[in-house]
Amino acid sequence: MSGTRRVRPSSGAAIASSPWIIVSIGVIVMVVLLVVALGSVRGRRTFAETPPPAPTMSLPEVPATSPAIPGQATRPPTSAAGPVVPGLSPRSTVLPARPTPNRPAGTATGSSPGGRPAPPPPAPPVTGRYGVVSSFDGGFIGEVRLVNTAGTARGWTVRLTFPRGRLVTAWVSGAEQGSGDFTDGVFTYRSGVALAPGASVALQFHFEQTGTTRPTSCAVDGAACSGL
Repeated sequence: MSGTRRVRPSSGAAIASSPWIIVSIGVIVMVVLLVVALGSVRGRRTFAETPPPAPTMSLPEVPATSPAIPGQATRPPTSAAGPVVPGLSPRSTVLPARPTPNRPAGTATGSSPGGRPAPPPPAPPVTGRYGVVSSFDGGFIGEVRLVNTAGTARGWTVRLTFPRGRLVTAWVSGAEQGSGDFTDGVFTYRSGVALAPGASVALQFHFEQTGTTRPTSCAVDGAACSGL
């Protein structure tokens, strides 16, 4: 009908009738607030995590050297320990070892560490002197006279070397007998009883077909006999 009036709905009524519009507006507001909050938090964290400035390195000061005065002895500079600079290593002042000359093995220097001549080895407690009692066709009788130079009683061992020949017998003159053997040209005799301090005794022996009356070597307790 031409006389009917059409009523136009207001904007508030339109919003009320459409609730998704209100929800959309709320979501947009929340997103904006979240973006603003994240931006402020990131700015604070960046400022807090900024590393402090690196410490400045201080180099040790070089001591000033005074000019040398003619006629006056110069004193070597003394080294003072300065601060260690990080990342820099101090220069080594250790001199290389001086090479020692090669010395053949088995040679002795003949002097003590102090530069003085080395003292001779001490004399053995029991000494021996070789001698020939008598000689005859095909053999001889010899002896080693033993003397105990120690202050206590000592035993002894005599060793004689005859590369050729044959041992007939051996004995200790005027004392208790010991034990002896002759093997591969070496005659070894060990005392039966210890020799008293300052006492002397003779070990005698009979050899044949040696070709000589002198042994190749004679020793008492490892020390060479005299009289050869």
